[in-house]
Amino acid sequence: MAIPERYARYYLENTPSLVWLIVVNVAAILVGLDFYIRTMPNFPTFLWPLYADSPTALALMAASLFTLLPNLGNRLSDAPQNLPLAYLNTFAFVWLVKFGLWTFLALNLGFSLYFGPPWDQQALWDYWGIIITHLGFVAEAYLIPNYGKTTTGALAAALVVSLGSDVLDYGFGYHPPLRYEVGLVLPLITVALSFVSVFAASHAMGRLDD
Repeated sequence: MAIPERYARYYLENTPSLVWLIVVNVAAILVGLDFYIRTMPNFPTFLWPLYADSPTALALMAASLFTLLPNLGNRLSDAPQNLPLAYLNTFAFVWLVKFGLWTFLALNLGFSLYFGPPWDQQALWDYWGIIITHLGFVAEAYLIPNYGKTTTGALAAALVVSLGSDVLDYGFGYHPPLRYEVGLVLPLITVALSFVSVFAASHAMGRLDD
């Protein structure tokens, strides 16, 4: 399953729309980093991408979109395919799906602490804005199968790194800050999402080695 090809071609084969999509992703990375930097715990810099989950997902997608720039003027199906791109596109897909769904579920587990009517300025961003933008991650992920492929190795690597991120988040307490105590349900959901997102990538993306 993927976003229908005609829509993907419109956004990814045309210079203005592709550049616009890249710019939107980069702008969203900066917004997310502002939040995460203000809450960044004291641990090694190289682990920051595993803490700043949503900006990392967007950065992977932006990098994936950048690889399409040399393909402008050609059909999306003619986009280059190689092993490094398979890993990049697989990680981008998995991170977007996982953390798009994670944010939706995490906020709704603490529903009463986040929810408010759309006319409430604080709730407009704290609930509605975050929910809508992060569900957009999932939609954006499904652009990738129109030009990106995966491999068994890429899927396995994405699962291992994703589960490693879960251990860091809940084993060491480096999960994104929430307005409620995490408890047991959210970690279980997060681990399940690691498997679900890799499963989704496996079924949505073609195989480079087929």
